[in-house]
Amino acid sequence: MFCEKCGKLLKNQNGVFVCAICGAEKNEPAGSNLVKTDKRVEREVIIVEDSEQIKTLPTIAVRCPQCNNNEAMWWLRQLRSADESEVRFFRCTKCSHTWREYD
Repeated sequence: MFCEKCGKLLKNQNGVFVCAICGAEKNEPAGSNLVKTDKRVEREVIIVEDSEQIKTLPTIAVRCPQCNNNEAMWWLRQLRSADESEVRFFRCTKCSHTWREYD
């Protein structure tokens, strides 16, 4: 809810909405959909222990210099100063060899 006088956001103080700027008060409207809770609901967090089995990086057709496989995952990193181009990293999907390319 917003203050009708100054337009700022109202804060709930014991069922009464109060403007922190001008001090205007507004009672909670009858039949409103507001729900008061005392407890925070915790959500279940799924932890992935083996990140090697989950491949989320994009792949590209490029030849691995170590095993000659034709597919590798790739990602970009800014290693040098901001006015220089990013460095492309590749990791072979077969032997996991990692190499980089500069522009």
